[in-house]
Amino acid sequence: MKYRILYILSALFIFSCKEDPKKLDADTIIQKAISQVGGKTIDTSTITFKFRDKYYRAKRNNGLYRLERSTDPAFKDTLDQLTNSDFKRFINEKEVPVADSLISSLSGNVNSVHYFSVLPYGLDAEAVNAKKIGETTINGKTYYEIQVTFSQEGGGEDFEDEYMYWINTKHFTVDFLAYNYHVNEGGTRFREAYNIREIEGIRFVDYRNFKPKEQFPPLESLDSLFANGELDLLSKIELQDVTVSENQK
Repeated sequence: MKYRILYILSALFIFSCKEDPKKLDADTIIQKAISQVGGKTIDTSTITFKFRDKYYRAKRNNGLYRLERSTDPAFKDTLDQLTNSDFKRFINEKEVPVADSLISSLSGNVNSVHYFSVLPYGLDAEAVNAKKIGETTINGKTYYEIQVTFSQEGGGEDFEDEYMYWINTKHFTVDFLAYNYHVNEGGTRFREAYNIREIEGIRFVDYRNFKPKEQFPPLESLDSLFANGELDLLSKIELQDVTVSENQK
């Protein structure tokens, strides 16, 4: 009888310690999603891939980073390099001057591709403001709706852009995302993840990239527009030839 009581008490203790999915806040959900994508591995890895006609390489070391884009797979021709401290351009491995007026645009272009390649990694940065809007169902699966905005300080050139992430309530994977952007007259995009694969402990996806008919609809409405077939497919965001290697200590 004594052992039976202990078993029941242990079961009740374990059950009480389980997190109530309804009570998880946005930061906790994001941390779980970062872990699911392989955050600790990303922290100390070098990742390379091809996107469209450019080659990308990201070397991260527990907060330090070197993000690169090149016109050739050997990273020797035209190489743009963004680090924690500055932006540089190299041609045939020799640094060349870059006009101040171009640095912001070039560094933003490099950063954005690397940013999307490992989402939701990076959404725990200090400049990120995350809020749980609610829950919804897409294709029979339940998702947390997480709204993300950025503070001006540390939020980059496009800090005014707004994002919505649909994070699976069971697996904590980002299966859909949407954002409003404001450059070039602005617009809205909705992305659906596909071709999901794991490489050396990191989850990579490609995206189908959709556009709504309205320029700036509420981001939380885009899942319904998607489900009703009211979004136009613009393009596919595909990472090719992805490699992952652990940095030497």
